[in-house]
Amino acid sequence: MKRMVIYSLVLLFFACTEQQQLSPTETAKVVAESFYQKDNATLKKHTTPEGYDGMIAIQNFVGNDNPENSDFEVLDETTDGDISWVKFTTSYDNSPETFKLVKQDGRWKVTQQGVREKGPF
Repeated sequence: MKRMVIYSLVLLFFACTEQQQLSPTETAKVVAESFYQKDNATLKKHTTPEGYDGMIAIQNFVGNDNPENSDFEVLDETTDGDISWVKFTTSYDNSPETFKLVKQDGRWKVTQQGVREKGPF
């Protein structure tokens, strides 16, 4: 009986420490903020390899004077199966941005939009 209680407590501990799954909107916010704050470890965690490479290439042209508060605001969002699109604004950029996200291993990740691929907005 004592072992059963210990195993239950260990199982409960691991269940509580498991990272929660972020929604497409939450993932887009994390990626936008980590991109502009140049937190590349977080950026890499929430993007596909292609998405990360594209963002790093663009990041080198962005200045370093970005405010801490992103004022992230979703303008539109749509999800169809394992693909989601999030259109948003931030205090970092004057014009709206759109991220394409794909679900990989149960997690949403920002990926690179195809060359001739048009988003839903």
